[in-house]
Amino acid sequence: MFVFLKILQAGFILALQELWNNKLRTFLSILGITIGIFCVISVQMMVESVERNVRSSFERLGNDVLYIDRFPWDEDPSVNWWKYIKRPYPTYREFLAVKEKIKQADAVSIRIIVSGKDLKYQNNVVEDLRLIAGSHDLGAIFNLELADGRYFSPTESHLGNKTIILGSTLAEQLFPTISDPTGKEVRLMGHKLTIIGILKKEGKSLLGDGFDNVAIIPYNFMRRYVDVNSRSMRPFIGIKAAEGVPLAALKDEITGVLRAERKLKPKEEDNFAINELSLLSSILDSVFGVINIAGWLIGIFAILVGGFGIANIMFVSVKERTGIIGIKKSLGAKNHFILFEFLIEAICLCLLGGLLGLFFVYGLGLLANSFIESFTLMLSMKNVIYGLTISIVIGVIAGYIPAIVASRMNPVEAIRQNF
Repeated sequence: MFVFLKILQAGFILALQELWNNKLRTFLSILGITIGIFCVISVQMMVESVERNVRSSFERLGNDVLYIDRFPWDEDPSVNWWKYIKRPYPTYREFLAVKEKIKQADAVSIRIIVSGKDLKYQNNVVEDLRLIAGSHDLGAIFNLELADGRYFSPTESHLGNKTIILGSTLAEQLFPTISDPTGKEVRLMGHKLTIIGILKKEGKSLLGDGFDNVAIIPYNFMRRYVDVNSRSMRPFIGIKAAEGVPLAALKDEITGVLRAERKLKPKEEDNFAINELSLLSSILDSVFGVINIAGWLIGIFAILVGGFGIANIMFVSVKERTGIIGIKKSLGAKNHFILFEFLIEAICLCLLGGLLGLFFVYGLGLLANSFIESFTLMLSMKNVIYGLTISIVIGVIAGYIPAIVASRMNPVEAIRQNF
């Protein structure tokens, strides 16, 4: 082991000396590897960052929540669009039935989205507001967190009191000079509503601003003024499973209740979809898997070109140092010492190219983050290890044959080539 380490150390020093003595050739050799590693790891970094952002946004939907809707999440809606568009939206009557009859649920909520309304406070107006009207368990379904104030009480939700909760960005637009606007009154649809809470800021993501630009009001308040069963409201029902209850069991129970409410015959197909987060996760896995493969295919060609360049340079290096190889072997240098000397030189070349490629990827991330707001590009340690591992593997592959040729030279013939 000690002898191997000494050979490794000597080979490494010799490799660095040769690389330093041939700076231009070294630079040209590592250029292909640099470009290849940059292509592969930059794509991996972007895909990983986007995937992280999307998955964190979806996590708000909850792993223990089922959603009743018209469209299934695990199927392209355009494939059977006419089939799904004819399905009815979930109704308030069905929400009440599910809430009353489902015994394995911890929370049940219905929500609708109302657009085109204005929210006013004195001279400040937010136009075309995105307004969510939800029943009391909406906060539990979406794990809403408050920065200030409180959530609706059960009485406020049931009676449809004139109370409202604002997203953080919406609160900043309406109250630019007030840090905590809870208790203030705003006007919505001709009514005065009291602000009882401000949601925690979520920040931008690829899927939007979450609840930052949203106002939430009790469902029973909105029922008095709009047709909550209208298709434009896009109602759906969320059901959170009780602790320890499998989603499959909860799904079966919901299916039975809904089929009874919609009076479907035993042989009739369900005219509703019960979705869960795992359906989206499987879609994301396939989508990002394809993108990852595409990124590898793009980068692998650049790496192969760089690998051939390294191999060519190593053959040239062996040719230039034929006489020195002969002298070393005549003085007792073993074949494996010569082999490791050139192999380490090839690995060093590729590692330098890999490190330079990773440096450019890191710089790309810093530059892109100054322009991108919806997500952050981050070079993870996993991708750094990927880049360095690929560099070492390419170095071994590209340098192996030239190193074998050098190690098997006849010392007498090698020395003779210098004369």
